[in-house]
Amino acid sequence: MKYIIMFLFLGMSIMAQNHHAHHDSIKNLEEVQVKNATKKKIETQMKMAVSVDEFLSSADNISFIKRGAYAWEPLLNNMSTERSTVTIDGMHIFGACTDKMDPITSYVESNNLAAIDIKSGQEGSLHGSTIAGSIDLKRKSTAFGLAKKWNGAYQSGFEFNNKQFFNLGNVAYSGEKFVAEGSISYRKAADYFDGNDNEVKHSQYKKFNTSLGFAYKTSDLSAVRVDAIFDMAKDVGYPALPMDLSLSRALITSASYKQLFEDGLVKVIDSKIYFNAIEHYMDDTTRPENLVHMDMPGWSTTYGLVSKANLKKNSYSSEIQLNAYDNLSIAEMRMYPQDRNERTMFAYSWPWVTTRFAGLSMNNSWELSEISQVNVGGSLGINYNYSKYVEFNWIFHPGASQEKTRFLPSLHAGYNLNIDQFNFSVGTGYGHRAPSVSEGYGYYIYNSFDRYDYIGNPDLKNEISYEGNASAGFKNERLSIQGKLNYFYIENYIIGRILSMGSPMNYQSVGVKGYTSLDYATLLNMSMNVSYDILEHLHWNGTVTYARGMDNNGGNLPFIRPLSYLTSLHFMHKNFGIQTSVNGDFEQLNYSPEYGEDQTPAYVIWNLSANYSFKINKVKAVIQAGAENLLNEYYSTYADWGNIPRMGRNIFTSLKLNF
Repeated sequence: MKYIIMFLFLGMSIMAQNHHAHHDSIKNLEEVQVKNATKKKIETQMKMAVSVDEFLSSADNISFIKRGAYAWEPLLNNMSTERSTVTIDGMHIFGACTDKMDPITSYVESNNLAAIDIKSGQEGSLHGSTIAGSIDLKRKSTAFGLAKKWNGAYQSGFEFNNKQFFNLGNVAYSGEKFVAEGSISYRKAADYFDGNDNEVKHSQYKKFNTSLGFAYKTSDLSAVRVDAIFDMAKDVGYPALPMDLSLSRALITSASYKQLFEDGLVKVIDSKIYFNAIEHYMDDTTRPENLVHMDMPGWSTTYGLVSKANLKKNSYSSEIQLNAYDNLSIAEMRMYPQDRNERTMFAYSWPWVTTRFAGLSMNNSWELSEISQVNVGGSLGINYNYSKYVEFNWIFHPGASQEKTRFLPSLHAGYNLNIDQFNFSVGTGYGHRAPSVSEGYGYYIYNSFDRYDYIGNPDLKNEISYEGNASAGFKNERLSIQGKLNYFYIENYIIGRILSMGSPMNYQSVGVKGYTSLDYATLLNMSMNVSYDILEHLHWNGTVTYARGMDNNGGNLPFIRPLSYLTSLHFMHKNFGIQTSVNGDFEQLNYSPEYGEDQTPAYVIWNLSANYSFKINKVKAVIQAGAENLLNEYYSTYADWGNIPRMGRNIFTSLKLNF
């Protein structure tokens, strides 16, 4: 049965896609392209009650490394988070977990976001140095003086596989001079079950998130605003790791001033100061089978400034942005015998590493004619690192620098052409990035994927990226076709290699690896998107993606997604909608045993959902029910840490009220 469905939908996928911006380097997700600020929403066609991770996964240039059911690590253009910049409203936030179990996307919720801006390659350098690009999570911001002074939403639902229950609520007040808005959410899930109906232990989680925002109009053309987000996760299990999360807390605050100008070249100046603090406590008290107990607490504190100006004159427009931040990252390892009242070992896995960055970026655009546009931009950043306890690094790298200053330049250019129903673009980019805290200063960071302890090197060279991108598309009233590709040539590609010296600290480790630089690595990403309106209320959508990554010896890079596809059928008439989709990956043939990968088989997943809209007095309501992995497929993907199986059949329900 499932193979019949697969071939049926593969036929559909020839005429399917999500709508995209015409330039290859910018990905605007269709679900947040809206005209009225009160209707912005983070959801997909298949499921309106999505997490931020689920929403991001609907973008064809984002995939995820999964170590459990919570806090997935986003891979932009098939590159790890070290090579991308993830911000919230332009604010830099750094996780406090050496195992990368707290990506920035885990500290927000879908009900306090209005949009997610994804830019590929060096076009993402506006927010800081990058190789893969940038992901900016944009918070909701209510406009002044709306006709409807009060508005809000409440959403609740239940997912049967892991018994997840969630409540999401938000409310906003819009006055002529004052705006207030807030959100609150809570999710609780038990262990999930795989396609063989076996419980995947240590996959539970609890998450609480709340946010507040206040804005005051200081004049007709200026306003001040303060915002805060508080996020807390407890009892989070990671089935792919030897330990779990007992507690994670984040406080993210900012104050901004915005000034508009009616005349002149400068149209907007928007400046913001911010502060955020994150604490993250990994421990293995729920794993009695571990012979040696270990705690891994971590802390990350960041102060920052982001100030941008928008310029416009005739056919020329520009955005100039200043970024500056100071971050302190601390992580510890504490080992205990069976009697946890005695501690046998202590070390800093991040030895009090300070990172200071300041950068100036500019994006310029010229409308050469009604059908053509040129974009040119660049940035220059200064990155400074200081390790308080450099003696940890000297064990493996005697005499390594205690402090290091790096210059990080970036350039990019692109040309867009629109002729009747066709669009074309070409672009190029050049940029540097500094090693991350773990790559530069990490000390015995255990990687349970390849079972090696990792050691940083403060004197690694900058990674240097050379990229090219292109796209071509066609669109009429019923059919839309878009093809995109990008290619990266990355010098001094940072990756772990086995060290001849040192012995593993973790009893589960098989050896020690040190971060080192390859001569170069290459990465190719391609995608094809097509959509077709069969009837007025019946639509096909789908996408096919392919990626290939190799090192300088022709070996495969890890975590490169195999050929994948997504195709969907959507019917909506009056108040009723029904949608179905099939997605999957082909067999992972180009895997990398050197970095712990093995071959993963192909899989096919069928999803189905239906929704109905109605009104209760002045309250708009939508009810939805559906099933993910309807055929209860047992599968594990190339990006599932340690081959942990994905969730089996999951029936979900949701009710959303807008008032």
